[in-house]
Amino acid sequence: METKTEVWLRGSKTPGLAPQLQPAADALLQTKEEIRSILEGFPEALLWERPAGLAAVGFHLKHIAGVLDRLLTYAEGAMLSEAQFIYLKSETVVDNSTIKELLEVLENAIDTAIDRYKKFEAGTLTEERKVGRAGLPATVFGLCFHAAEHTMRHLGQLLVTVKVLRTRHDQA
Repeated sequence: METKTEVWLRGSKTPGLAPQLQPAADALLQTKEEIRSILEGFPEALLWERPAGLAAVGFHLKHIAGVLDRLLTYAEGAMLSEAQFIYLKSETVVDNSTIKELLEVLENAIDTAIDRYKKFEAGTLTEERKVGRAGLPATVFGLCFHAAEHTMRHLGQLLVTVKVLRTRHDQA
C-alpha cells in the first residue's frame, strides 16, 4: 500500500474556504482518502457484522454522511428536516446497499460538506447557533470543527472494525 503524505501536510488549500476552516476540510479529505483504501477488497458479506458489539462498517459509512449533513444544517442556522430525521433512523438499519454505493454517498457528503464550509465567511465563524430541539449553544466554527472531529472519530472506529473482521474472515 502506497504511503501518502497526509492531506494537511501537502500544502494545498481549498479555494474559497475561510482559512480557519482549512484544518476541518483537510480532515474530511483525509477521511475520504482513507476510507476508500481501508475498504479495498472488504467482503460485502461483512458490511453489517458487529464483532464484539462494535458498530457495523455499514453504520459508520451511513452515519458519517448523515452527521455531516446534520451538523452543517445547524451551522447554517436551520433546524433538521423530516428527511434528515428519517435518514438518522436509517443509519442502524441493515439494508441492501453495497460498499460501493455507501462509499459514493459518503464521498458525496464529504464534498458537499466542504462546499458548505465555503459559504461561511471568516467573520461569521463566531456566530452563535442552536443545536437540536433543546437549542443547545454552539458556534458556526464549533459545528464545522465538530463535524470534522466526529468524522475522524468514526474513521478510527471503522478502521478497527474492518481489521477485526478481516482477521476473523482470513482465519476462517
